[in-house]
Amino acid sequence: MQKKLFRSILLGFGLLGSVAIAWRFVARLRPLPTPPWLSGLWENPLGKSIRAEILIQRAGLKPGMRVLDAGCGAGRITIPAALVVGDEGEVIALDLQPGMLDIVMARAKAAGISNVRFMLSGLGEEMLPSNRFDRAIMSTVLGEIPDQVAAMKEIAYSLKPGGIVSVTELIVDPHYQSIKTIRLLAKKVGLVETAVFGNNFSYTINLRKPLPQA
Repeated sequence: MQKKLFRSILLGFGLLGSVAIAWRFVARLRPLPTPPWLSGLWENPLGKSIRAEILIQRAGLKPGMRVLDAGCGAGRITIPAALVVGDEGEVIALDLQPGMLDIVMARAKAAGISNVRFMLSGLGEEMLPSNRFDRAIMSTVLGEIPDQVAAMKEIAYSLKPGGIVSVTELIVDPHYQSIKTIRLLAKKVGLVETAVFGNNFSYTINLRKPLPQA
């Protein structure tokens, strides 16, 4: 029985690895969003270094904050973030795939969470409000966006002065972006680096929107 279970686990990891490798090849040819049927890709041991609680801590989420989960996917970070900010706070779950938002809605309903709002949009489409968010979280999503400069400009526009966008990348992600790439984008849109966690294989970089000069 144990041998059969062990073989099933190995087979599962083997299939997951094969799918990840195939998707990595496709993603290098064209920046495509991860489809809903792959929504659980990071909710397994491969993604333990980017667990939601770790990213929430790195972003400095606190009760009462307004948070943008940019490219929320299946809500891996959305739901825990909503619990942290509480009823006085708010989380906007943004994704361009209706199937992903359907999954997040179902998760929020199951958890009895009412402080999550849903937004069907891609980043860079100028749909976000100005000076709205205390924090924005982008986890393994930037490489899926064709116009990264436009996306980061919109994020910067949507942050309150002093607000932070927390960008996380994992090297096994098919859409992995180097820390050098993030720093160049930050410079182009006027965001200032405040902290880096991890290493080149798995990292989070926090970028702050400057306060207005007196």
